[in-house]
Amino acid sequence: MSYNKTKTDPVLGQQVHEHLVKVGVETPVIDNGLSRTDKIDKIEDNFNQIMETLGLDLNDDSLMDTPKRVAKMYVNEIFWGLDYDAFPKATVVDNKMKYNEMVVERNINVQSNCEHHFVIIDGLATVAYVPNEKVLGLSKINRIVEYFAKRPQIQERLTEQVYHALSFILDTEDVAVMIDAQHYCVKSRGVEDTGSSTITSRLGGGFKSDPEVRAEFIALARS
Repeated sequence: MSYNKTKTDPVLGQQVHEHLVKVGVETPVIDNGLSRTDKIDKIEDNFNQIMETLGLDLNDDSLMDTPKRVAKMYVNEIFWGLDYDAFPKATVVDNKMKYNEMVVERNINVQSNCEHHFVIIDGLATVAYVPNEKVLGLSKINRIVEYFAKRPQIQERLTEQVYHALSFILDTEDVAVMIDAQHYCVKSRGVEDTGSSTITSRLGGGFKSDPEVRAEFIALARS
């Protein structure tokens, strides 16, 4: 999904950013002062140089627009999660029904890019929480996973960011995140292992301290 500014909450995004900095799991970024348009223009120029260095003919009608396409893709599609103005709206409502069992969202698509080689990370996430005073709209969980996936990532940090963002928004430590993904930096280069996957998890509150709750979550995540 591309960046959609009509479904964003920049104020919440800044609050989540400050929280991630506080807990030490924020992506290492700098404020370069560039607008989205400036970023596209600069990436286009630099990718043009990369292609020329590789010996590609940019006068060819199949290649001449590739630098612009790549630049737009980076800024508007696969790395828009670097912009906290694009943080998704996360509607919460009071837990009037006093629901106090697990809410589990499974098989959430994770499509990200490894920050070491800028190639694909492709997998699925399972996210659960036990409501305290607040209940979160289900699609918001998917959108928060997507937001943090849409930046150069390592899977361990992605898992932590989703956990801490949801814990902050829901005001509870009773949150659990598990991601199972294939890394194309392993699959398509280097060792070229096409069959392996990486599993990461972050468990908080009762998901970590209560063996029965932990086992139930892991069983649901792997079923």
